[in-house]
This record gives sequence, C-alpha cells and structure tokens, in this order.
Amino acid sequence: MRILGIDPGLQKTGWGIIQFESNRLQFVACGTIQTNPADTTAQRLAEISIALEKIIQDWTPDEAAIEETFVNRNPASALKLGVARGAAMVTPARLGLAVAEYPANLVKKSVVGTGHAAKDQVGLMVRTLLPGAGKMGADAADALAIAICHAHHASSRKRIGGIMAGGVR
Repeated sequence: MRILGIDPGLQKTGWGIIQFESNRLQFVACGTIQTNPADTTAQRLAEISIALEKIIQDWTPDEAAIEETFVNRNPASALKLGVARGAAMVTPARLGLAVAEYPANLVKKSVVGTGHAAKDQVGLMVRTLLPGAGKMGADAADALAIAICHAHHASSRKRIGGIMAGGVR
C-alpha cells in the first residue's frame, strides 16, 4: 500500500509518500508546497490543490492521511489552517482516494512514542524509520509521520477486521 501523508498549512503544506508492505516502511518521496502570501486565499488554496493533484498523479498513492485541526487560540490562524486543510482533504477525495484523519498527538505517539513530542524529535524518528528520506523540512517530516501513523493504524484495522470476520469477537 502506498500512502500519502499531508500536513496542511496555508503557507506551507507538507507532503510525504511511503510504501507499506508486510509491516515494512519504505520512503518514496516528500516535499513542501509553498504558497505566496501576496496571493489571495483562493489563489493559495487553488495552488495547494493543483500541486497535490500533480503529486497524486505522479506518485499514485492508494490512500491518504491528514492531520486533524488542533484547537488554536488565534481564531484567524485556525480559520486559515481549516481552509487549507479543506483543500488538502478534498483533492485526494476527488481523485478517488480514501482520506483518514489523525490527531497530532496520535501521530507523535505513533512515531516517537509520546503524544507531546517536539518537532525535532518527530523529524529524527522519521529519518530513523525511513533511512532513505535524507534531509527534509519540518513540514515534510510531519507529513511522513502522518503517513507512518496511518500505516500503523491501517494494519491494526485489518488485523481487527480479519479477527472479527473470522467469527472471534
């Protein structure tokens, strides 16, 4: 299974793609979509959507995962994050991908082992789990962490589903 992880943001949207087979993770690609602050919000959202569409066409992921919005003290910042998240969610959905959502603390716990890990800890663990990833920005590392979280939880869902389908509850 090839997974696209998305760390949404109006200024920077991180993306990362991993391959997950037989409980093995493999780095495929990652990057950051940067928008121009001088553009209108609508132009920036279109840029995010267009870039994600090209990424999906180029790398053909099977599923996508995105970080849930966290509560922000600044309503304007929360709204900007929310609209960027909407553009980042609708693009893979429109292209036929299932899109899963994960809270930030679950992503951190899945990758680092603690839900309150710092960004540099997440980046370090992503590079450890995906040795081929090399140097990357924090947004791309967060996107790869979201993809890793999805891989771990997708395999758990399949095991649970298989047990339940077999009649054991």
